Amino acid sequence: MKTLFYNTKDFEQSFLDAAKDRQRDIVLIKEALSIQTAGKAKGFGIISLSAGDIASSDVLEELHNYGVKYIAIRAAVYDNIDVAKAMALGLKLAYVPDFSPYPIAEHATALVLALNRKICIADKQVHDQNFTVSNLVGFDLHGKTVGIIGVGKTGGAFVKIMHGFGCRLLGYDIRENIMLHEKYGLEWVDLPALCREANIISIHTSLTPHTKYLINKKLISLMQHGVMIINTSHGECVNTADIIEGLENGHIGYYGSDVYEKEKGIFCYDHLGKELKDKILKKLLSLPNVLITPHQGFATRDTLANIAATTFYTIDCWKKDQPSANELTTSTNLTGSAVFTDYESL
Repeated sequence: MKTLFYNTKDFEQSFLDAAKDRQRDIVLIKEALSIQTAGKAKGFGIISLSAGDIASSDVLEELHNYGVKYIAIRAAVYDNIDVAKAMALGLKLAYVPDFSPYPIAEHATALVLALNRKICIADKQVHDQNFTVSNLVGFDLHGKTVGIIGVGKTGGAFVKIMHGFGCRLLGYDIRENIMLHEKYGLEWVDLPALCREANIISIHTSLTPHTKYLINKKLISLMQHGVMIINTSHGECVNTADIIEGLENGHIGYYGSDVYEKEKGIFCYDHLGKELKDKILKKLLSLPNVLITPHQGFATRDTLANIAATTFYTIDCWKKDQPSANELTTSTNLTGSAVFTDYESL
């Protein structure tokens, strides 16, 4: 049974090559899955998707008509796929459930440190032979209050890191992890209290109807003047226009993000020399107290090797007509919740 990989990027190529063990029936293409490219799956029983592909109801219908039976998702999230439609069509779905939480938690920490200590500004200055410090003054992380929205695997890993800096920790989630409270002093509070008390707010929730635009003008108004907001989860968890307004009026002191609500077609692609048409993103990038990275938080050698190995494990199972341990089923948490939690790896 032939397998087609959609939307492959150069940074994952070597890891996919190493994991596929010279299988000759594997085809890798750079095109993302969409209604326009679904026809490329004709003749393939298995396809693999990235988090940037769109597997909507009509796309799934097309894939099913072309003979696709299995879809392996190279990610820990699957909100870009109409899971209910896939199951109704009899398609088998699998993902990468053991996605390490540490790369993204560490990337969130890097954004905190870079914004606070103005690393990007300092680097540019010294390369221009300007060694002054006047505009590079930051603050001690030790003793500051950090609020974590969504305390699952990644949020829990971020708790550990911030505990190491000596921060007071506030957590908001639909479920409370007693271990994080006992071991790291995490205090469980409601969302308004977290917004009022935190100097730094880091978002680690999944994207659901409940969390879309969770951070908006109303919640921002509750936050401390000069608050730092970090988002390494989903771009649509924040209302970017409201973030910009908060940055411009000084209520938000810093904004660091590895995601953007309209990043598809922009992030992970080289647009050098082209005019950026997204006016909101263009405005965001123009602000001095903003640091945006192109959805690279997951991109470590360890994680990419794990994603490739897990994906090919699933493909091998399907080729042998065996179930994969990573399949999504009706018993899997498919509907999401206000804030996703999963503590098994902590």
